[in-house]
Amino acid sequence: MRTDIFARLRAAQAEKRPVALLTRLPDGAQRLWGAGEDTEDIAPGLAEAARAALAGDAARMAEVAGESWFVHPHNPPLRLILVGAVHIAQALVPMAVAAGFAVAVVDPRRAFATEERFAKGAALIHEWPDDAMALLGPDARSAVVTLTHDPKFDDAALDAALRSEAFYIGALGSRRTHAKRLARLAELGHGEAAAARIHAPVGLNIGAVTAPEIAVSILAEIVAVRRGATLGQRT
Repeated sequence: MRTDIFARLRAAQAEKRPVALLTRLPDGAQRLWGAGEDTEDIAPGLAEAARAALAGDAARMAEVAGESWFVHPHNPPLRLILVGAVHIAQALVPMAVAAGFAVAVVDPRRAFATEERFAKGAALIHEWPDDAMALLGPDARSAVVTLTHDPKFDDAALDAALRSEAFYIGALGSRRTHAKRLARLAELGHGEAAAARIHAPVGLNIGAVTAPEIAVSILAEIVAVRRGATLGQRT
């Protein structure tokens, strides 16, 4: 890899910009495609292959104008922000890490958000959710899930998530609880379109009862949303 291509790739990664590394076979000529890169002379078919590789998080081959290209996506890391260091979060963290997410657990209650309860796998943020969300800055590669049932924790996190590009927003609680939550969010300026982004009750409808089962249903729904699947919710 040429030094200038490597430097630009590292810069994109540091700035959390999704880019695709395009390598022409067999001569090894390389280009970068993505935000912040000069892509005007890249053939439309190759640009589409780069776009698809980034969307699918998977490398692919592309045949464009009689040339073979290897398209390698370099996306910012997937992130999962959990609000509430509860039993469901304890079960969900190792599953999400195994699925490729960088996980942050937000809870100002230090007795709950401890290294003993979340050994290896999650960054523990001992800030109130509004400050934590400002610090974490959820983006289009982020999922946000609130788990506390407590408006003073969940509402601030949901308010910030709805103002972000988070690809998934979920909230634990019954339909009655969620109706009250939506009324409070409406007072904060969130209309029906914003409220429709919240998956509540959170998780797929797999009949989950225990904390680990609910964690499975939540992670499954996050993956389903990210991959564009259409599935039901947990009752």
